Amino acid sequence: MISVRVRKQFAAAPGSVAFTLDLEFTAGPGVTVLFGPSGAGKTLTLECIAGFLRPDAGRIELDGLLLFDGVSGVCLPPQERHCGYVFQNYALFPHMSLRSNLDFAAERLPRLERHRKVQEMLDRFHLEEVAGRFPHELSGGQRQRGSVARALLAAPKMVLLDEPARGLDAPLRAELHEVIREVREGFQLPVVLVTHDLEECFALGDRMQVVCEGRIVQSGTPESIVEQPASLEVARLLGLYDLFQAEVRSLDPGARTSRLRVGEYELAAPYLPGKFKGDRVWMYVLPERVKAVPREGQRAGANRIPATLERTVERPQGMRLEFTNGLRAEVPREEFAAWGSTREWLIEFPPGELRAL
Repeated sequence: MISVRVRKQFAAAPGSVAFTLDLEFTAGPGVTVLFGPSGAGKTLTLECIAGFLRPDAGRIELDGLLLFDGVSGVCLPPQERHCGYVFQNYALFPHMSLRSNLDFAAERLPRLERHRKVQEMLDRFHLEEVAGRFPHELSGGQRQRGSVARALLAAPKMVLLDEPARGLDAPLRAELHEVIREVREGFQLPVVLVTHDLEECFALGDRMQVVCEGRIVQSGTPESIVEQPASLEVARLLGLYDLFQAEVRSLDPGARTSRLRVGEYELAAPYLPGKFKGDRVWMYVLPERVKAVPREGQRAGANRIPATLERTVERPQGMRLEFTNGLRAEVPREEFAAWGSTREWLIEFPPGELRAL
């Protein structure tokens, strides 16, 4: 278990604005994902944990070992923190073969034990056939697996992964994800992974910390966060939803329903606890849960809002329609092809799918 509470301030300078990292979280065995946009402070957090960057204040504790404490002045050097770090650029020594890189990581072990451990890692990560190659002779996936193997050879108490799939194509990304799952299952260590890829959160994350502008704005499982974002800020960071403002027209706690007005149109929605008649609220719904049909003379109503098509986006599972009012919808490719060049549509919102922020 690792407990992290850090604060680090960066003053404004020519060409850069001031920035404050101020966050707190705990992570047990399994994969904890730090998710957020570039510049949010995710990599800075890893650097604080690993000892590459000294926080201004806070406390970091790993399995009872105090790594940093701003009050007492404790700040262990990186080599004493028992953290395996996998960098974005792999950071394998370019003048050493892969086997030599792993030997170096295990240098504190007795010679025979070192040889056994290195061979075990080469076998585990399917690197035996390329062990004699130098980093520039390895594929991206091989370098990445070698970097993970090297991090584990030092017998760390936790593993830090800084955007490990960055720059990998889809097959290599899938291969790396299998490696990380193996680390999660086989080593039972806390793994803290930095990413801005939401699919990676679902593929690997047991827990998810949403980071924005140096602070954690929501914590939970990936599924719970996507199902119920904590704020408009989080919903926009996730980038998954149709978002729109509405006015609460009526609330019926007995029937567990409400009525909303969007422009001149009304929508039925679930009951909105904590809201009052006349409130302006932000609503959200996943585009794949709404229905879009050509208007073709049909009237709005029954939870339908008219919209003008602005653009279409090809997606593996179908077509995404993007409308001038900012709303989106998913339709099967075959259906869209049959509708031709239709510009005017009706977007239908199933009442049970509407949620308020």
